[in-house]
Amino acid sequence: MDVSRRNLLRLLAGLVVAESLPLPAGARINKTGHTDRPKVIVVACGGVRRAETFSGKGFANIPHLHQDLLPRSVFFPAVRNDGVTSHYNTISSILTGNWQRVDDWGKVPPASPTIFEYLRKHLKMAQDDVWLISSNKALTNRIGASSMAEYGVPYGANVLFPKQLLINAVVNAAAKGRAAHTADRVSMQPELASMLEASNYEGLGWSVEGETSALSASVRSSMLQAIEQLVKASAPVTGDDFTFLVATEVMRQFAPDFLVVTFSDVEVAHFGSYSLHLAGIRTMDRLLHELWAEIQSNAAYRDRTTLFVMPEFGRDLDGSPTNGFFNHRLDNDSTRLTWMMCLGAGARRSNVIERPVRLVDVCPTIAGLFGVNTQTMQGRALPEIRL
Repeated sequence: MDVSRRNLLRLLAGLVVAESLPLPAGARINKTGHTDRPKVIVVACGGVRRAETFSGKGFANIPHLHQDLLPRSVFFPAVRNDGVTSHYNTISSILTGNWQRVDDWGKVPPASPTIFEYLRKHLKMAQDDVWLISSNKALTNRIGASSMAEYGVPYGANVLFPKQLLINAVVNAAAKGRAAHTADRVSMQPELASMLEASNYEGLGWSVEGETSALSASVRSSMLQAIEQLVKASAPVTGDDFTFLVATEVMRQFAPDFLVVTFSDVEVAHFGSYSLHLAGIRTMDRLLHELWAEIQSNAAYRDRTTLFVMPEFGRDLDGSPTNGFFNHRLDNDSTRLTWMMCLGAGARRSNVIERPVRLVDVCPTIAGLFGVNTQTMQGRALPEIRL
């Protein structure tokens, strides 16, 4: 049977929710209750300049954002990142409502509580109600951890790093003298199968609530069959494609009330390839359009979801001493000034808000949609986004 690469990856994506099984055969959503809560999804897209996105020349890279989603959104063209323009610090700032200045590589948790913790504590949400699915490993180390130690119980999120499955397979093959397998899809089949059969899912960057358990025979069989077909596929698959497929599978299986997804294909810019950087922007554009379609087709999300989409920052100016688009270090508008698009339930009427806003305003805005008080945050809720 011919299996498309998207269906293959969707089967693989099912693995990451296996720890929380059992699910009845054919079940798509295993949640009960909380039907009156809003749904909020936040997508952070790495570092992209407005020159390559919302500008005259940049529109060609974002046809879906520009033509399909912008007309139905509340759009903020002037969003500032006044914090540390690294990925971990920026995502921490977005999710805490406070500018963060902590380790750039996720070795310590954010310095103040995340929105995950506020929602879980004040709304008594279960861990399956809040998820972070990331293409960036640094974000999976601590961003979902609980810092509310004074409450005596953890209030973290479920955290997944799908790409670690592939990384571990390559590392394991090299460590055992099978490095040649990493250059050939067919030879990688047993390496991936070995990772699927391992019991240490924490080692794959997945921190999911509940007791770790072995994969059921049916799930393992499906995964192995998917890998067998995957190695025969000729089309390339990006890390963001895989992250997206895992995210949509989590939406269908658990219907979390709050979901954060981060894409990072655009960060190939650090290796100096402008064409691949643009390809990452186009992948982002396609996946966001597909995510909006998923929201509209999923009964648990349709008509009650607010979607936030934003880059974390821009990139440096061409000709700068930091190699231009390679990096995001300069203290200027090219790096610090970005945009944000909001769609769905909380974006009541399409509009363009020219007023400057800040990335730290996102967290209190989300909290406001859920009815949670956030007086301790530096950010302020955006009045244009409300239910």
